Amino acid sequence: MSENKSRNFIEEIIEEDIRNNKHQGRIHTRFPPEPNGYLHIGHAKSICLNFGIAKQYNGKTNLRFDDTNPAAEETEYVESIKEDIRWLGFDWEDREYYASDYFQQLYEFAVQLIKAGKAYVDDSSAEEIGKMRGIPTVPGILSPYRDRSIDENLVLFEDMKTGKYKEGEKVLRTKLDMSSPNMHLRDPIIYRILFTPHHRTGTNWCIYPTYDFAHGQSDSIEGITHSICTLEFENHRPLYNWFIENLDIFPSRQIEFARLNLEYTLMSKRKLLQLVNEKIVDGWDDPRMPTISGIRRRGIPSEALREFATAVGIARRENVIEISKFENIVRAQLNKIAIRTMAVLRPLKVVIRNFSSELEWMEIVNNPEDPKSGKRKIPFGKEIYIEADDFMESPSEDFFRLTLGGIVRLKSAYIIQCEEIVKDKNGDIEYLLCSYIENSRSGSDKSGLKPKSVIHWVEVSNCISATVRLYGNMFTVPDPSNYEDIHSILNKESFIEISNAKLELEMKSANKELRYQFMRKGYFFQDKSSTSQNLIFNRTISLKDSFLK
Repeated sequence: MSENKSRNFIEEIIEEDIRNNKHQGRIHTRFPPEPNGYLHIGHAKSICLNFGIAKQYNGKTNLRFDDTNPAAEETEYVESIKEDIRWLGFDWEDREYYASDYFQQLYEFAVQLIKAGKAYVDDSSAEEIGKMRGIPTVPGILSPYRDRSIDENLVLFEDMKTGKYKEGEKVLRTKLDMSSPNMHLRDPIIYRILFTPHHRTGTNWCIYPTYDFAHGQSDSIEGITHSICTLEFENHRPLYNWFIENLDIFPSRQIEFARLNLEYTLMSKRKLLQLVNEKIVDGWDDPRMPTISGIRRRGIPSEALREFATAVGIARRENVIEISKFENIVRAQLNKIAIRTMAVLRPLKVVIRNFSSELEWMEIVNNPEDPKSGKRKIPFGKEIYIEADDFMESPSEDFFRLTLGGIVRLKSAYIIQCEEIVKDKNGDIEYLLCSYIENSRSGSDKSGLKPKSVIHWVEVSNCISATVRLYGNMFTVPDPSNYEDIHSILNKESFIEISNAKLELEMKSANKELRYQFMRKGYFFQDKSSTSQNLIFNRTISLKDSFLK
């Protein structure tokens, strides 16, 4: 690491361990998602941290699925998680593991605790156990089953394993401290009965370890040196360490950091699943979703997401990141790579009465930020489309685009003047009659005129129609996590579809991997459902104003 770079507290811990030759200087991290939903932008920070820190110190990173709850887990989630990690640019090589790989070992760990008199089978219901645990400021009540003999607990636990009891009829708990102010230490449940088939083990098991029991022991089995997790697991660390000590297993170290909280963004898998199940969004990869797959579908480059995850830093305290920080990074990335093109989203026809019917070709730069991107020629003719909102019949004082009698410059072409408005029988504008200033061609303008605005356009006979989707913030408040009823804060204008946008003709063969800047309208990316017969472009982000507002 460069001596000039400030180290975060995790790097300081790791470098201290290396100096002390802890674990022979070996660094081994893991990314342990639960396959019960799609990954979101918060997970991206954890992915970048775990894979990045291992790479920085010549270590390794495992991908381990903590698949201990078959009622909520699916193979679909497993595959989506792997795709997201690869898209972010990381590789776990041959180190793909599952907590379910260790079900037998975890069962034996539980038996070990029973034999040591440190775990017992409890017949109490979930409601009864909750009442016995009480509240942090008042000691809990001991379970009436806490003093069962070791032999009885072994028999009962084996009977749980062979399916002799119903779901919820019995659980296995550890004997810790029912008076601890840390509720996670009040005889936590480590095994429960579930008859739901597992996506990997089928019906081989009907008892499953809880996350707290499986997580740390899986770390130890894999020899993870630094178990990096988010701050909500800080109160779980004493339990994590208790298992290590009482099972006498490899001493992985849990380290917590503040998770990523972003304005206008939900990070709760439960609430994101609600959005999907209620069809408020078009699946987990809806471009409004904060999922990595949604971000990818919206067209945000993986480089931008990695840069953002690094830029927010690693902290010990929770904080909320302003959305503008994310937007600025995305814009900076897209500005360097996006091909400029002209697209009229809400077309208004302009007839240039003094222009010949023969086309004239104008030269335009593909990307002024990239000298290697080259130039292209676009046709200019007698009939063009401009944006409907670039014309105002009764303009306000701060409107500087086209008006009746006013002038405006067409991007890379001529200055035009509006002379007449043609309306249909309903009084709606059908088209504008304009004239162009002959000696005002861009690059060789000798007109002496100085229009206050430049607008974009496309030539009528050399353009194609496309569907354009404008996405905004799904919520109307900066911190939607404060609201249990998400319906009350949904933004009704978070999705706007425009079905007859006009694009330059060459966009018919637009590359699905490329990003485009629709001049004055934002950065766009082809949707996964887009075809050459039905082009669909999603707006990734606007040019200036927040795309979430």
